[in-house]
Amino acid sequence: MMAAPGDYRWSSNPANTLGGHDPLLTPHPAYLALGADAATRQQVYGALMVETLDPEDLDLIRLRLQRQHALGTDRFRAVIEVQSDRRAGPAKIGRPPKGNPASERGG
Repeated sequence: MMAAPGDYRWSSNPANTLGGHDPLLTPHPAYLALGADAATRQQVYGALMVETLDPEDLDLIRLRLQRQHALGTDRFRAVIEVQSDRRAGPAKIGRPPKGNPASERGG
């Protein structure tokens, strides 16, 4: 982790908070929704970057990172699993359920 969001080499923070030009960036709709003009968006985005995370959220982020699991909704993880051809979330614990014995006997 870096001391400041803009310290990371590939960070979009300088462009999003200071208005610096980055030819690799296309503003995301969520970023554009932060304000009606560039100055407002930069101010709101900058405030978000210095906001402290809830300790429980931080623990969850660290846990998912350690286990190499995607952090997001079930739908998001399913998309990631298809794209990466690997599990992106925790596996179900225990044996797979057995089929219904009555249906297997034709009953």
